[in-house]
Amino acid sequence: MRHQFPLKEIALQSGLSLATVDRALHGRAHVSAQTARRVQAAMAELAEQEGQLGAQGRRMFVDIVVEAPRRFSDELRLAVFHVLPRFNPAVIRIRYHFAEDIDPAKTVANLARIVSRGSQGIILKAQNVGPIRTEIARLAELKIPVVTVFTDCPGSGRMAYAGLNNENAGRTAAYLFALRLQGRTGTVLTTTSRSEFQGEEARAFAFADEMARLCPNVGLIDASGGAGLALETAAKITAAVDGLDRLLGVYSMGGGNAAILSALAALNLRPDLFVAHDLDRENRQLLRQGKLGFVLHHDLSADIDFALQHITAFHRLRPALLEGGMADVQIITPANCPAT
Repeated sequence: MRHQFPLKEIALQSGLSLATVDRALHGRAHVSAQTARRVQAAMAELAEQEGQLGAQGRRMFVDIVVEAPRRFSDELRLAVFHVLPRFNPAVIRIRYHFAEDIDPAKTVANLARIVSRGSQGIILKAQNVGPIRTEIARLAELKIPVVTVFTDCPGSGRMAYAGLNNENAGRTAAYLFALRLQGRTGTVLTTTSRSEFQGEEARAFAFADEMARLCPNVGLIDASGGAGLALETAAKITAAVDGLDRLLGVYSMGGGNAAILSALAALNLRPDLFVAHDLDRENRQLLRQGKLGFVLHHDLSADIDFALQHITAFHRLRPALLEGGMADVQIITPANCPAT
């Protein structure tokens, strides 16, 4: 396995011992496939952050733990790349732990491994369930700050939440539907990736409440639980719309929108309005093609910047921040969709 970085840096980035890294790099025995993948990932992370390696200043390792589809994680990596230079003279090294669909017990185990390796802070997007909240509380007792991003785990002892005001987003989506539907009668399909994500759940509840007020003649059917993944989401959609011959709209809070459109087209259902979330690569393309009416977006870079400000403030590298700062929603249309 070819590499350009000192063994010590690879070991620090991967959280593995020097001996384990040496065995993995030289293809020696007693190295699991998982360990080999972690060493490869560490070298890829070092390549992304190569400018940080020679920087002078206090070095901090921050772990980003995210459950999300690959398309979202790619956007997140790009946001981190743009934000890190703002934190000089601190030298922040990021270690990524991404999964598309993961059992909460495995997330807890992953957090425990991070603690055993040592970390100065954790940025977390995870399900809002008891075991994960308990683990966050344990991390707080160990003086490892946790900032939840994009979806929250309230009451867990996390230091702060950085992300969208999800209730406002749900109300904004209802307002857009009310403008388009103009008192029509029919059905709107809603979908989240999973109800355990507190942020998406908040969007869904706010949307339903506001739709009941603004569009009392519109019924909602739900097709949640596909984790934002194409095959799983398409199956949920197909089951939910069985028997429908007309669909006024779709409010997609969890992604997988190309799969949603494909599943509906196979049943000859073409919604009059499709509102989605996040300007990932897939949604930008669908928006330009006119297949999405609006994308509700917020700046991921600002969220990561806010999270890292909290972590560096915890380590007294900058003044303490207030808890507030939830991002408000931006409405993106085909007319103002950025090229990248």
